Amino acid sequence: MNNLNTLKIKISSKQIKAKVEQLGRELSDEYKQENPIFIGVLNGSFIFLSDLIRALSIECEISFLELKSYDGKESRGSVDIIKDLNINLKNRHIVIVEDIIETGNTLKYLLNKMEKIPTKSIKIVTLLVKDTYRPFEFTIDHIGFEISQEFVVGYGLDYNERFRHLDSIYVLE
Repeated sequence: MNNLNTLKIKISSKQIKAKVEQLGRELSDEYKQENPIFIGVLNGSFIFLSDLIRALSIECEISFLELKSYDGKESRGSVDIIKDLNINLKNRHIVIVEDIIETGNTLKYLLNKMEKIPTKSIKIVTLLVKDTYRPFEFTIDHIGFEISQEFVVGYGLDYNERFRHLDSIYVLE
């Protein structure tokens, strides 16, 4: 029961494609002569990460981590690990790829988990960040789009596992 009538376009597939290509160029310049590990935070980031690595002109490795912090439209305030990392991050450049950052709880949890590992660097790339009027406890190195507090779906983002398949980002009304 996908009622697409409840969706209003927010960011078109054309806008997303242009932004992903720009981010790919920026990251390729940053990591020339390096082989960074891109870590996708599942499930939402898989489409963004897939397009992003194809926009790179550098070698890289990929791994995934699955964390759960939302039920429906609400943040639960806690983070559960569903699938942990299965790659050695020691002395590597790490690029964490998120679909959307709102409260920052998921990334704060992940960064705290990784702080014990001696990495060369850790950078954060997100397709979307919500204007939350509060500072995060970490730096977001690359942001695709800043959006308002509306609940969005599409391009990997979901509402109870629905709407991930859409090629644009929509406001769920």
